[in-house]
Amino acid sequence: MSEAVASRYAAALADAALDEDNAERVRGDLAAFVAGFGESAELRNVLESPAVTPELKRKIVDELARRMNLASAVRNFVFLLIDHGRTEMLREIHQVFHETLNARLGIADAEVTSARELSAGERRELTAALEQRTGKKIEARFREDASLLGGAVVRVGSIVYDGSVREQLNRLRERLESE
Repeated sequence: MSEAVASRYAAALADAALDEDNAERVRGDLAAFVAGFGESAELRNVLESPAVTPELKRKIVDELARRMNLASAVRNFVFLLIDHGRTEMLREIHQVFHETLNARLGIADAEVTSARELSAGERRELTAALEQRTGKKIEARFREDASLLGGAVVRVGSIVYDGSVREQLNRLRERLESE
């Protein structure tokens, strides 16, 4: 049930962000608020405690929003979570919001694992090739894994493109064993 609830809240925030043509600011401001929420046990305790009144929680969030210069959509969204007793779902909603907003904006997340660190030029070239292949804007995260021996493994959504030397050697071994 919490996944469905998180999806509804995330969709509502995505609607608000897109209606205001403020999607990237809302994305960044929500990420900043969630990071602060995650780092501050005191803030989490206050916002998640049923002993603290919603009015006091709103006052605290309003002051934080002012200091952080948060978009009003983010401040109002956190108010909504307070009013409905859903602040404990903030991190989950944030993740679903990111995915929902990306889907609506035609952006796909890609996880690229390579045997060595890719240069900035190689990263741009790989991202451009993925954008051409998928027809979407790609937001790529890069990491290294020396066990690949060479090449890269790319995951875009549920699709995996495996161009690693390790995988090529596995395929060659399977062909040789079947002959």
